[in-house]
Amino acid sequence: MRADDINDIVRATNLYARGLDLGDPDEAASAFTADAVWDATAVGLERYEGHAAIHAFFVADAAAVERGAHILSNHLIDFDDDDHAHGTNYVFAECEMRNGGAIKAIALNRDSYERGADGWKISARVISPMLTPQMDAFEV
Repeated sequence: MRADDINDIVRATNLYARGLDLGDPDEAASAFTADAVWDATAVGLERYEGHAAIHAFFVADAAAVERGAHILSNHLIDFDDDDHAHGTNYVFAECEMRNGGAIKAIALNRDSYERGADGWKISARVISPMLTPQMDAFEV
């Protein structure tokens, strides 16, 4: 049933956000496939390919962020076939950095999703700013 698939995909995106906000890189990375891509070059960050590289970035992020919140909304998901989908969601992110800097961004996540043996995961996330991001002293 598609409603269950949609719920599982939204859950994966929310695990990503909660993991980032609680400083839990394992949880944040659990939302991604083994060969995933996370691309935030449009907001001044990097592009990471593969689960290990994405996880390593989330580890560095957790060490750099004092506290933060990622609020996701407006999920739209379209199915390509039984095991592949794509969609968008909006993110409002605000973080206080340990070095005194701050992050504030409103962006659009353009995602691809894949269902594997352990459920739906993000196979690609490209983050595009909706407004000019504030990335003061973001060092990871």
